Amino acid sequence: MSSTGSRRSVFLAGPFKALVDDTGAMRVAEKARFEALIDRLEAEGYQVHNAHRREAWGKEFLRPEECTRLDYEEISDSTVFVAFPGHPASPGTHIEIGWASALGKPIVLLLEPDREYAFLVRGLHTVADVTYLTIGDDLVDEVAALVNRLADREPVVEGV
Repeated sequence: MSSTGSRRSVFLAGPFKALVDDTGAMRVAEKARFEALIDRLEAEGYQVHNAHRREAWGKEFLRPEECTRLDYEEISDSTVFVAFPGHPASPGTHIEIGWASALGKPIVLLLEPDREYAFLVRGLHTVADVTYLTIGDDLVDEVAALVNRLADREPVVEGV
């Protein structure tokens, strides 16, 4: 159970500024991918924290002091952390992955097929609870199934 009460929650992260086009909005295809995941996870009963949606898909970027604090608080309160690390790497998303790891959150990393990722992303499973998922046609169903499995697990408490 998350610290937000009985409602389970997910923080969905991924590249942001690199996906905003000349109109000042997130590109349609990437926005649709995030929206499909958010819609499915909310239909499964999760509260979904997502900076893209919070910041109107690029139309209302928050100040660094605001978005940093909010992201950290929402990751802290989340039951499961899900992220597209980005290719090329998204610096902000990599920081969020680090926070989730340090906070002991179950992590699902969504990787594009045939792409290279940072060594610390590829090796994160050696020090954190990470599940890697290669993005395919069934992305939304696979993520929902993984999140449900991870959210239903009993938390691992070190030293007990």
